[in-house]
Amino acid sequence: MAELLYRGSLDEDLRPLSALLWQQRIVHRIVEEDGGQVVLLAQSSDRDRAADLLARWQSGELQITLKAAPRVQKRESALPALLRSAPVTLVLIGLSVFGFLLVYLGAPVSWIAMLTYEPFSLQSGRPVFEPASGELWRLLTPAFLHFGLMHIVFNSLWCWELGRRIEAALGSFNLAGLFVATAALSNFAQHSVSGPVLFGGLSGVVYAFLGFSWVAGWVNPRWRPLAPATPIMLFMVGWLLVCLLGVVDVLGFSVANAAHVGGLLSGAAIGLVFALVYRNRS
Repeated sequence: MAELLYRGSLDEDLRPLSALLWQQRIVHRIVEEDGGQVVLLAQSSDRDRAADLLARWQSGELQITLKAAPRVQKRESALPALLRSAPVTLVLIGLSVFGFLLVYLGAPVSWIAMLTYEPFSLQSGRPVFEPASGELWRLLTPAFLHFGLMHIVFNSLWCWELGRRIEAALGSFNLAGLFVATAALSNFAQHSVSGPVLFGGLSGVVYAFLGFSWVAGWVNPRWRPLAPATPIMLFMVGWLLVCLLGVVDVLGFSVANAAHVGGLLSGAAIGLVFALVYRNRS
């Protein structure tokens, strides 16, 4: 049978007393009874020890401060965390996937022609281009057009690998500016070399990110983590050389080599400027 230790009013805070009792491993419970609170002991053999603690607590000899338990933060889901860590990188990948789907799902030619460097129409099954007039978005939008599954997968993976690291180091605004500058320059380089032909892809920007990361990480010690690992540099530059030598052309693939070279050089140049400016500031 439970042993009565103490009876108090309903507005009395008995939590400190309960904490003292539990600290001494005295099993008890506090219940409401007849308009008040009562402290009941599970074992009568604990009566003397409990009564001593009660008396010392009431006299103020023993005091205990209760602290609120720390709130357990809910783990954030993966998608919001990704959106906050690399929003511009993800937007670039998303727009590239959209451009790929336009081609893959057979969207009207007029839709695709809105994104090419110069507008075109099909005549006898062949694209016929017209000079662009004041449509400045065309400097950038060819970067989002992709004409094959491996094309979009390859570019998306490298954009994520390189772009998110630049965005983490320099911020979303700077990454967006880097994209605008290098997409325009790489697309201009390709058009200057190939003339009015259908080209597209994010690979010029990917090579720009590669050049930027390599030079900025090499010149500015604070950005050393940006520098791509040696195997990555060897693979990317090796692939660029293979394409420039025309090996992939023999296999039937069409590669925008000028966009790759233009992107790599423009990204490296911008990386050098950024690295020197920020190094002097530090």
